[in-house]
Amino acid sequence: MAHDFKAFPELLTSQLTEFYFDSPHKQIFEDFNARVTKVTDGDTIRVKWGERDFDFPVRFANISAAELNEEGGERSRDWLAERIEGEDVLIMVDPSNRVGKFGRLIGEVIHRGLNINELSMAENQSIDFSSRADQPLQNFDKILKGFSI
Repeated sequence: MAHDFKAFPELLTSQLTEFYFDSPHKQIFEDFNARVTKVTDGDTIRVKWGERDFDFPVRFANISAAELNEEGGERSRDWLAERIEGEDVLIMVDPSNRVGKFGRLIGEVIHRGLNINELSMAENQSIDFSSRADQPLQNFDKILKGFSI
């Protein structure tokens, strides 16, 4: 079966053996600097990296923000866009957890020395991913009020 490298540029660990040498672009296993081209939502951005001729998504590691159609989703996206859209950032990649289930690269985002993943939680724009338990975040603002930071 062929792999769609344009739609899913990052290979899952289970796909590396089969598709690594077929990939038309470098797979990412190390930290890298990139420019944020778009803030998709409160925990996903699109970045442009010098090693690729297209921008691609990065999912923030260890946090979960409300979806855009949920309470707090647009607020979280706007908060993030105000801080890093159009800015250069460092993406820190954990090679043992580099790609999520939807094929997005996972990383910690550092901007001007600040860990934006942690700042997002401290500013009540997201919660720790383990608190989510892979369930939809209904009433996100009420969930955040239950956390003391």
